[in-house]
This record gives sequence, structure tokens and C-alpha cells, in this order.
Amino acid sequence: MVAQLQTPSLNVPNDLTYAVSGLVQVFTSGQRNFFTDVMAQALRIAGQGTPVLIVQFLKGGINQGHKQPVELGQHLDWVRCDFPGCIDTSDVDESQKKSLLDLWHYTQRVVYEGKYELVVLDELSLAINFGLIPESEVLDFLEKRPRNLDVILTGPNMPAEILEIADQITEIRRSHRP
Repeated sequence: MVAQLQTPSLNVPNDLTYAVSGLVQVFTSGQRNFFTDVMAQALRIAGQGTPVLIVQFLKGGINQGHKQPVELGQHLDWVRCDFPGCIDTSDVDESQKKSLLDLWHYTQRVVYEGKYELVVLDELSLAINFGLIPESEVLDFLEKRPRNLDVILTGPNMPAEILEIADQITEIRRSHRP
């Protein structure tokens, strides 16, 4: 006897492809020392073949900038502002502000082009809190991003409106004090 199997009809079209919605993840801490965890996640995902972009808004790189990203492997691009040093205050000169805004506009452009599946926006909260990137632009960016894009935002004192739309919030804190 031969058993005959029949697949039940689910009224589903033959094309079973669908887009999985990307997540907005926030990693925040009172200290600025947790980037290693986020970087490990980005490297692991890139190593599996997923295109990843890491953007560090407050760190400069000598001759780096968005026009010369550092490529870590074939699936991870890492960009910084095009100036030496780091920003650690809202008091920046015009060239630093221009470099940061150029990086922000570049980030938006490549994200809207759909080049990446994961984008890490490092210390974005500080860039917002320093008044260097408008919070309203970040909220608009998150709303208009490709639906499959995962975004990781890092930094201390993440604005409340961004926390409200986040799918996941990870607060890193010390469990004990020395």
C-alpha cells in the first residue's frame, strides 16, 4: 500500500518570500565603554555574509572619512568623521561640524540605497545631545529606513523619543561598585 500525502491549501501564493522587519536596538550606559559588545555582534553578523555598516560619529580618523571607509572583511564597512581626534563636547569648530554632518548625510544616503542589512550608529545619542544632529532627523531616518534594516544605536542618555520607538533597549551598568 502506498500512502498519498496531500498538502493542505493555505491560499498562499507560490512566492513565499517575505520581508522580515528590522529592529531598532539601543545600547546605552552611563559610561562610554561598551562598544566592544556591539562591535562583536557586528563582526559576527558580517562574518555570516550580511552587509554591515558601522558609523562612529564622534571619533575622527586620519584620512578616513566616509569617502575612505575601513573595510573589515568583505561585508563590514567602518566609517568615521574626516578629522583627527574625537568630539567630547558640544563646542566644535566648523570643520568638525561639517565633517560630522557630511557623515550623517552619507549614512542616510547609503541606508536608503539598501546597501546594508545592519547599521551601527555609535554614540549617536551624544551627537544628538550635543546639538550636532537634530533628533527629529534621526526619528525621521528611523521611520523611513528600509523595513528589513536592523539599526543599533549606542550612547549614554539616549533621548526618550528614541527609546519609545526602540524594539530592544539594553542598559549596561555595573552590578557592583569597587
